[in-house]
Formats: sequence, structure tokens, C-alpha cells
Amino acid sequence: MDLESFLADWHSDNPLLLVHTSGSTGDPQPLWVEKRRMQASALITCRFLGLHQGDTALLCLPLDYIAGKMMVVRALTAGLRLLTVEPSSHPLAAVDERLDFAAMVPLQVWNSLQVAQERERLLRIRHLIIGGGPVDPSLADALKDFPGAVWSTYGMTETLSHIALRRLNGPQRSQWYTPLDGVSVSLADDGCLVVSAPAVCSHVLKTRDLALLSHGRFRILGRSDNVVCSGGLKIQIEDVERLLRQHTSRPFIITRCPHRQLGQALVLLYATPDTDYWLHLCRRHLPRYWQPRHYLHVDPLPSTETGKPARRRAEQIAAELISVSA
Repeated sequence: MDLESFLADWHSDNPLLLVHTSGSTGDPQPLWVEKRRMQASALITCRFLGLHQGDTALLCLPLDYIAGKMMVVRALTAGLRLLTVEPSSHPLAAVDERLDFAAMVPLQVWNSLQVAQERERLLRIRHLIIGGGPVDPSLADALKDFPGAVWSTYGMTETLSHIALRRLNGPQRSQWYTPLDGVSVSLADDGCLVVSAPAVCSHVLKTRDLALLSHGRFRILGRSDNVVCSGGLKIQIEDVERLLRQHTSRPFIITRCPHRQLGQALVLLYATPDTDYWLHLCRRHLPRYWQPRHYLHVDPLPSTETGKPARRRAEQIAAELISVSA
């Protein structure tokens, strides 16, 4: 979708707007949302970040998904000056002016850090929010001393983008998400996060994200459907990935496959063709019971259009390749 088409939909008489989920755990699903709730979400974010009429915002995300759409709605609702660039892995390549606000996925931020000119432009952003996937420790560490405010977001299509933020830099740096105004969270009996955000979502939303709560804030542990039951042990896929990302910047995905004796086994998918590297890395840094049983070269790694690991597709690839090689 292009900006002109989105604006035509936005200014139509229809009070609803069609959006699609990201597809990280399956195929993208259509969802009709209320425009008034999108406006409410935009106001909450702009007030939290202290954005005002005339501030410059960057649109560098696809308009096919909620993150891109909400950048436009924030600009319309708060009177921001919207600068648009074609979505790419280097969104700041042609942007030479100071930005008050930008939203990017982790890959865009990481790539911008690798180019001196783009890094300087990233440094000049007053508020940078990062969503669409986990911010790994190496990226967070690279951002910790940035002069502006850098935020990791938590949200989903159903909540019209983020409903909570956590600082990645400065003295407020934290592993805990702070809900935005009007948002409250709790835990279900299975440990999954429950979100109440009546301004942006008409119903209380039970997520599949395992979480911890502390004084109204929360920390995400991983998805409940990303638990691998292997030999009687429950292993959270995100825990394995977080530990490995402390020791490598190479792209990979942890997934699972059926195993005759263990029930399920861990599988590592990697893009760079160097099996010995991954074997050595895992044996050195992972506990014995977290060791992958299979290492598979897959290039490109399965991902959604918004940059998240495509978990279901990764599991399908593992099953297909291991079945073929068995």
C-alpha cells in the first residue's frame, strides 16, 4: 500500500480500517479496527514522548502493517511533519535532517549503526522507538549511550501498535516495560500477560507472552507456544536465543523438530555456511540440555515482512530438511 491509498482509506466515511497481523506465528490475518481507537493510540504515544505540532517524524516502515499505518495516524492526529522514505534496510541513507521521532525494526537500526554517516543521523533522532522483533543484547549495548531517547516497544496489531515502552539508553535503561497511560497488565493462571487497554482495544486481551510483573511493569520471557518439551525438560526458545546472541552477531533462529526419544529437539537454523562455528559456539556457551540436535544451513532465514522470525515456517523448514536427511 502507498501513502496516497492509505490517506484515501483514512479520510473515507468508513469508521473502520483494514489492517493485517504480522504473521510471525502463522499467516497474516485481516483485522478491522476503529479509526477513533487508532487516534486514541496516537495521542497516548505523542503525549508520552512529548511530541508536538510541527515536530518531524520519519515514516520508513511498510504501510501494509500497523506500525507503518500508526506513524501516519500520529502525524495526522498530532500535527507532526511527516518525512517519508521507501522502506529499506538503510532508512537513513538519504535523510539528512534532524528528526524528532522515528520508528524502526531492529535490522534497520543495526544496519544504520554500521555506516558512519547513517550512525550520525541516528544519533540526532530525539525519540527512536524500535519494534517488530526482539532487541538483542549487542544492539541494546550499542545504543546505551545515545544522546536521544531510545525505546523498545511492546504491542501487537490488536492493540494498534505498542501499549508499553522500555528505555534502552541513559540512566532510565531497563529490562522492564512501562505501560502507557490507560493501560494495565496482569498475569493469567498460565503465566501469560493479560492486557487491558480500553482506549485502543474493546476487550481485555490475553496474550501468549510469558511474563513477570513488578509494580505495574512487566518483563517478557518468551512465547508460550515457543516452549520445547525435550526429554522431560521445558526449554524456552527465546532463552536459548538470548544466550547465544550475547556471543554472536550472526543471524540464526532456534526452532524445534519431533524426536523419537526426547519428544522434541532443538534445531538451529543459520544463514552463514559454517557448521563448525555454530557447533563450537553452542558447545561453549549453552548448557548441555540446551544443545541443538540439528544444525541446518538455511539462506535466507524465514522472516516476516516486518523482520520478525517466521516461527511456524522455521519449524516447517526444520521438519522438511530433517525428514529428507534422515
